[in-house]
Amino acid sequence: MGASDTETGGNTKTVNYRFTGHDTFHCRYAWLPKTVRLLAGDPLLFGNKDDVAMRRIGVGKNMVQSIQFWAEATGIIEPIEKGKGMRPTKFGMDLLHREGHDPYLENEETLWLLHWKIATNPEPLFAWDFLLNNWHRRDFAKSEVIEAFQKEVQRQGRKLSTSTLETHFEVFLHSYMPTRSRKGEVLEDNLDCPLIELRLLLSSPDRISRDGGRREPTYSYRVDDKPEISDELFIYCLNEFWNSQPTGDKILDFRTVSVAAGSPGQIFKLSEKSIRERLERIDRESRGAFVFEDTAVLQQVRRVRTATPETLLHSIYNKHN
Repeated sequence: MGASDTETGGNTKTVNYRFTGHDTFHCRYAWLPKTVRLLAGDPLLFGNKDDVAMRRIGVGKNMVQSIQFWAEATGIIEPIEKGKGMRPTKFGMDLLHREGHDPYLENEETLWLLHWKIATNPEPLFAWDFLLNNWHRRDFAKSEVIEAFQKEVQRQGRKLSTSTLETHFEVFLHSYMPTRSRKGEVLEDNLDCPLIELRLLLSSPDRISRDGGRREPTYSYRVDDKPEISDELFIYCLNEFWNSQPTGDKILDFRTVSVAAGSPGQIFKLSEKSIRERLERIDRESRGAFVFEDTAVLQQVRRVRTATPETLLHSIYNKHN
């Protein structure tokens, strides 16, 4: 599924960053539901014979590889055993199979959920990890991002070409921003990318590029309350974030939930006000699974009991049950 790179820092933690594998293609609307349904009946869909997947999905070889990449990145498929193919995950079946919660990607919360899964994948896509967790301004332009990418990969001791980094950045960008022609029209090809609907990125005024030679487009994160992200979805993601923490603590402080790498506040670009309001409701909305303690000396969330991912996922789509 493309290159995986391993970084070992001063501690023992290993991060497998991915820079390639998407084959320059962003994810498309039909890919994920179709992959779940086809793999449920044929684990060898992505086997050694590319023509099988090409014929059944109706795309070329490179796009087949990209489809598998995005299906893995969103956590909807997983390998079975060596040589036995792939299968939909429990999450993939519950969400996208014909009897699932949202088999046609009609619910905007599903798109936020897929964004969350990509951004928090255990083998992170480098651009997602860097730009969502380690870019500490609201806005950015391509030239400054590529320069920052180059410095970071050099720090990690990797050898990656500028063209590889530029392609990876473009895939990130056009997962959230439509491509426009010189006259300003949205290009039809890019409308297939579902995450554009999230409006996570917005266009900002052009500015002079880093080399000072030209003006270039600038983009900014939409950091606000995002009422389209329900309390139930926030709780689902908070629970996943909690489970990813190495310490097993029953308490997370407010700052960790808001701005720590991989936190709901950081990945969704939520305002501090919105996070606080959600936490103030969390006891009721989680049915007592989480409690927010807000005093003069501490602000923290306590996990009182463990809720299963399936139960929390069900709550997103069945809010009144």
